[in-house]
Amino acid sequence: MGERDELAGRFEQNRTRLRAVAYRMLGSLAEADDAVQEAWLRLGRTGAGGVDNLDAWLTTVVGRICLDMLRSRTSRKESGWDATASEPAAPPGADPEGEVLLADSVGLALLVVLETLTPTERLAFVLHDMFGVPFDEIAPIVGRSPDAARQMASRARRRVRETPSPAGHGAERRIVDAFLDAARGGEMATLLTLLDPDVEMRVDGAGERHGSRAVAQFFAGRAQAARPALVDGALGVAVASDGQVRVVLRLRVADGRITAIDAVTDPSRINSLAVTLLA
Repeated sequence: MGERDELAGRFEQNRTRLRAVAYRMLGSLAEADDAVQEAWLRLGRTGAGGVDNLDAWLTTVVGRICLDMLRSRTSRKESGWDATASEPAAPPGADPEGEVLLADSVGLALLVVLETLTPTERLAFVLHDMFGVPFDEIAPIVGRSPDAARQMASRARRRVRETPSPAGHGAERRIVDAFLDAARGGEMATLLTLLDPDVEMRVDGAGERHGSRAVAQFFAGRAQAARPALVDGALGVAVASDGQVRVVLRLRVADGRITAIDAVTDPSRINSLAVTLLA
């Protein structure tokens, strides 16, 4: 067996764990695969010579790659959740059941909460609390002392415990999904059943439309690119393109119907919202 084949074999032994680390950091299987592939490329360029602990070295590399990706995402105001309607395909040789278990083991609630952390807090929390990486190994990744890394993880842990999860949105999600389906298909009759007769819609705090028929007529045939989203922790709708959220709908649901819609199109207002796109 050649040196590169041996290196590839050692990397494959770590792939599942590295992918799990990257997924918890990035919230996207596709981005996690990209991060793991980049780690393999870096290993191929540098080799394992002089590396005493390959497992730790690979974890450090994947952590740094994810940190860079998170910082880049933050600078572009992107959501951590993939806006596509379906989960990305598994890489060749992947176990489909394992894909489901990986996603389910994290869960929407935790990933949404992790989105509220800074990139360095998220990395410190994920590596230490989820994978048991010592703080003296986390410290050089985030460019801080071990004590500072410990404080980051502590802050993140506190925020994870204190932030409400999006549990309990099941019934509302079904209404939002039905509303978007009906809007895309121009199904006026269905829209009227989903909207409260006295529903009110505002655009950037003004431009009011009142009544289910007026609001249904506005949405009929639209919402082609709209996706369910969490808006400041509440269920709503968002439209994103080119990595930017362009429109946000804050919805109020009561007794199985949408009673109010607050549409936000002003970029400054959108930037002040915590928007997480849902598949």
